[in-house]
Amino acid sequence: MNQTRPSHERTGTAVIGGGFTGLSAAYDLSRTGTDVVVLEGEPTVGGLAGAFETSGERLDRFYHHWFTNDVEVMALIEELGLSSQVVTKPTNTGVFFANKIHRLSTPMDLLRFKALPVIDRFRLGFLALRARQLKNWRSLESKSAGEWLRELGGENVYRVVWEPLLKGKFGPYAEQISAVWFWNKLKLRGSSRGKGGEERLAYLQGSFARLAESLAQSVTAAGGSIRTDCRVNEIERLETGRWLCRGSWGTIEADRIVVTIALPLLADLIESWAPKEYLSSLRRINYLANVCLILRLKRSLSDTYWLNVNDTSFPFVGVVEHTNFESQASYGGDHVVYLSKYLPHTDHMYLMTDDEILDFAIPHLKRMFPEFDKEWIVQHHVWRARWAQPVIERNYSEMIPSHKGPWPGLYIHTMAQIYPEDRGTNYAIRAGRAAAREIISEKP
Repeated sequence: MNQTRPSHERTGTAVIGGGFTGLSAAYDLSRTGTDVVVLEGEPTVGGLAGAFETSGERLDRFYHHWFTNDVEVMALIEELGLSSQVVTKPTNTGVFFANKIHRLSTPMDLLRFKALPVIDRFRLGFLALRARQLKNWRSLESKSAGEWLRELGGENVYRVVWEPLLKGKFGPYAEQISAVWFWNKLKLRGSSRGKGGEERLAYLQGSFARLAESLAQSVTAAGGSIRTDCRVNEIERLETGRWLCRGSWGTIEADRIVVTIALPLLADLIESWAPKEYLSSLRRINYLANVCLILRLKRSLSDTYWLNVNDTSFPFVGVVEHTNFESQASYGGDHVVYLSKYLPHTDHMYLMTDDEILDFAIPHLKRMFPEFDKEWIVQHHVWRARWAQPVIERNYSEMIPSHKGPWPGLYIHTMAQIYPEDRGTNYAIRAGRAAAREIISEKP
């Protein structure tokens, strides 16, 4: 993907970040004849949806799926001619609670959920229905997720089902998370179901990175440029009103820039000249990091695809057995499992070596799956993401910077600004295409 790079270049639009937002913006801009250059600091495009090679197959670095109501993704996939390679299936989901796995995929599973008394099972079911009926999310902005979930389902449902998930996902920020964030999760998952109430999810065969790469190829085919290994170290606004992106690779001068990286990183790029008040606003939103341990196993752990861990003593918030959705035949017959942990980037686990993380995880896996043996492991991989999850606090809409920067020609479209939705491929694509429409409409 890396093209020959002059030490100084001029373009119409420079896009900082080669994830789905940046690529989608460049895709629409390039097709209208706009000069566009995407600057990606990593060796490959895709951002959090990047993939890696292992034993001849490609695996996502972090687990991914789409919901059946992800209309932006599906529309783009159809445009790129990849629809035939999308697999949609019902999935088995479950909850690990009190050292036992409880299946929780359908309404009937909920009725059999013995971790709760019968009355609380009904409360849990009605909670999801009431949440999906809510239309005005702004009425929840001042409430925490904990407050709202207690109101809807009662203290016991919150203690068993929701509190462990909030603590597992957001750790020290759990009590600060907005009710809006949780409402959106319930609404999204509830609307991606089949006729029998089962959850249905979609996956692109061969990894999500294939979609990012197809987008990148379409950008270059339309005359745009994709520059990998091209990290931007500084952004400068010139006296002419144009913008200069600078890195060890050289400089690119542009009429406008679209920034898609984390907001604190943008603050770092403009720190030498931007007002302190604006820099502080970009750094106001906190982000969690993520550690993802991937195991290739000789045997399957269970028949569950997505296992939520409702046990705060377990170090991972989710255990996703990918090959209970995509066949293990795609991975040389091995079973692929993702173990995910969101955490502050200063946490000791984030700083462990790959082997230390594996050794740390094994006793916990044996507690969850008593038959599991270390000899099952064919390979293990660990991936880390520093800017994995914005922390969506109460009154979050007041914290989000405008998509239009304070200076003409600066456009900011990041996963922290997708609110009330949360991060995800679907909304990243929507944000990128919105940025392109804005730029096209403003061009003379």
